[in-house]
Amino acid sequence: MTREFQFYIVPTPIGNLDDITLRAIEVLKSVDLILCEDTRTTQNLLNHYNIKTKTCSYHKYNEKSRVEEIVNQIKSGKKLALVSDAGTPMICDPGSILIKELRENDIEITSLAGACAIPVLLSQVPRDNEFFTFAGFFPKTTQKSEELLTKYADINLVFYESPNRILDTLKLIKQIRSNAKVALGRELTKLYEEVNIDSTDNILKHYEGGIKGEIVCMVYADTDNNIEIKTKIQQLKNKGFKSKEISTILSTLYDLNKNEIYKLTTE
Repeated sequence: MTREFQFYIVPTPIGNLDDITLRAIEVLKSVDLILCEDTRTTQNLLNHYNIKTKTCSYHKYNEKSRVEEIVNQIKSGKKLALVSDAGTPMICDPGSILIKELRENDIEITSLAGACAIPVLLSQVPRDNEFFTFAGFFPKTTQKSEELLTKYADINLVFYESPNRILDTLKLIKQIRSNAKVALGRELTKLYEEVNIDSTDNILKHYEGGIKGEIVCMVYADTDNNIEIKTKIQQLKNKGFKSKEISTILSTLYDLNKNEIYKLTTE
């Protein structure tokens, strides 16, 4: 017997409509209302499984204004479900404000197991260990990108990116971490699913004609012990500093041997 809750967080397929659990279908049929990012997108899924439950838009532009209404509906005895357009709600999708309010009102919540692009990619790319950092969508500014790639240079870094920005993002990764290895997954679970694992150079060449589809990407951790210093060297080079200037700056800031740093600048 399945325990009943007042509010359900329900993952939906990230591409292939068959990737939905039997329990998810059961829950979506049984609740009184489904909250969704885009009612049109969710309706396609509901129609596919002959689910007649009413839907209501709940997205980042109205999530604050809808909270009180949603809480009141649940307190009146209704059961609700939250879905995103694809994947698991709350993973780079709206919901945090609502969940916080529901918790504060002692409303019983549960999450169903289901699709998410992150484990779909990670489960099919080789890694030396299980450690990774998920950064959400990649930063839009060069400064934030440099900070992110430098801070997590020694751990696998996973992020989402749009097809319109991914090539520029890969060029930026190459600029900041010239030897970076990347795993790029696009259209996961769909007909044209593709996972490429290679250097940023080779992946950029592969997609030089353009790229389409939903994308999740991982920058492999750099195993070089000098990666942090090398990253800082590259950042200073990008800003126009010469090798002697870089060796002076970094040796002063980090109490390192100036000659050793100078050698790294010429590699």
